[in-house]
Amino acid sequence: MAGRFLELGAEIIICGRRGGVLDSAAAEWRAAASGARVTSHMCDIGDVDAVDAMMNAVWAEGPLDVLVNNAAATFIAQTHRLSARAADAVLAPTLHGALYCTLAAGRRWIEADHPGVVLSVLSTSVITGRAFTAPSAMAKAGVLAMTRSLAVEWGPRNIRLVAIAPGAFPTPGAQAQLFPSQRARSAASAAPTIPLGRNGSHAELANLAAFMVSDAAAYMTGELVVLDGGAHLRTSGAEDLLGWSDEDWAAHRQSLARR
Repeated sequence: MAGRFLELGAEIIICGRRGGVLDSAAAEWRAAASGARVTSHMCDIGDVDAVDAMMNAVWAEGPLDVLVNNAAATFIAQTHRLSARAADAVLAPTLHGALYCTLAAGRRWIEADHPGVVLSVLSTSVITGRAFTAPSAMAKAGVLAMTRSLAVEWGPRNIRLVAIAPGAFPTPGAQAQLFPSQRARSAASAAPTIPLGRNGSHAELANLAAFMVSDAAAYMTGELVVLDGGAHLRTSGAEDLLGWSDEDWAAHRQSLARR
């Protein structure tokens, strides 16, 4: 998404907890788009004070126009085995981080009488009600509720809030986390679950995001757009886990311990 925004002339600000990763990403985008302005800020968005400090630094250079809530943490596990700390590890970036960033941006937009757009990237769990763990589904549902509630409250302030629920857009990190070897084998032998018969391309997701934050979508707010090739009409994407035996789950936990 950031690459597409840069192609369309935007200035990009990225944040995250790992400075080296941020620097590498910023350098890659600058090299790909000559003259692109990309800045980065180290920030744990689960820390409200860190978010406020980051937003102060951003606004020192000029007001933000678009906020993209794209951070999330998830993993596959049996929910009844999750500790409170594990549940918080999902809720902190996915729900609390989205809320903290949205409120920090919205407060500044309202005080300055500046228009703004918030785009939150969710998952199809907000439609199916099923995710890899209950906290993950809860977090995404909470961000959607925030999107719809603030669309009404902030609409008169010329602030729009929209959301995307992507389906299968594989990345190496997500695949390794969500599809361990035993799950990959069962998925390969299962009937296809995507009516269009393929995964999505990242360009398709980026183009939708660019449209939704642009003036071309100026009359859209409080809406969720599902982009999953129709997969949510058949499955949540996590039903195969319901068929795992205790032995399957034990093997999965052992594989995590070896990493």
